[in-house]
Amino acid sequence: MAANQANRDDNLIEDIQARLDSLNKSERKVAEAILRDPTAATRYSIAALARAADVSEPTVNRFCRGFSATGFPDFKIRLAQSIATGTPYIGQNVEPDDSVAEFADKIMLSTIASLDKARQALDPKALATAIDYLIQAKQINFFGMGGSAPVALDAQHKFFRFNIPVMSYDDALMQRMVAAGSATGDVIVMISYTGRTRETVDIARIARANGATVIGITNPDSPLGDACTVVLEVTAPEDTEVYMPMSSRIIHLTVIDILATGVTLKRGADFLGHLKKIKESLKPTRFPSE
Repeated sequence: MAANQANRDDNLIEDIQARLDSLNKSERKVAEAILRDPTAATRYSIAALARAADVSEPTVNRFCRGFSATGFPDFKIRLAQSIATGTPYIGQNVEPDDSVAEFADKIMLSTIASLDKARQALDPKALATAIDYLIQAKQINFFGMGGSAPVALDAQHKFFRFNIPVMSYDDALMQRMVAAGSATGDVIVMISYTGRTRETVDIARIARANGATVIGITNPDSPLGDACTVVLEVTAPEDTEVYMPMSSRIIHLTVIDILATGVTLKRGADFLGHLKKIKESLKPTRFPSE
């Protein structure tokens, strides 16, 4: 009974997606019909879903019972609850014959779902600790390699406004030298989707050995996370073998925004005048709005 209840408490849509490859041919057709439009599926009768999946009604019932539902009505209630608890991550693999509208929609929905999953997983206590370290830092360095390098550069653009010396580095040798020259009071923020790059982990250990605080923005339970002072665990259902991974980068950019906002709020109202002065310095560079 306990195991059955645990299954019922999971997000049903994610459970269907995870078990897709293990279903038989007929049940997979039911799953695919649901995943194409979960919201519409909550409005289907059992006959309508059977038609949409091109299977029999008993097959739909068997599918529902396979996911711990007592029947189709119970299954629809749980499906609606799954939608209500957050944007589901649906199989959004881009196929060669997708139209522009189809693959654009898949990418958008996958990104939204990834952000929502990261939102639920972020630890507020770890965020608060990281913000405290950043607000007290003598200097801040952001390290990112490969796809994480643009995130590190974006962080530099945001954090230079805080009157704290800040730099970003995307070269492993430069990162290693900066880590070796770091000291107590320095903060190094290491950004890595996988957290499994050997060089990145080595650099984190060098920085820690020299007294620096190391904040990791990386995958849960990763070697990099183990090497950091505090880790902001973020996950994205993204295949690192694809040519242009994007969801993880957008999540990391959002985490940088959260940290920058936290530092701004910690500085208090008196600091807002400084930020306003920087913003107003850009006015002469722009044409007036119509």
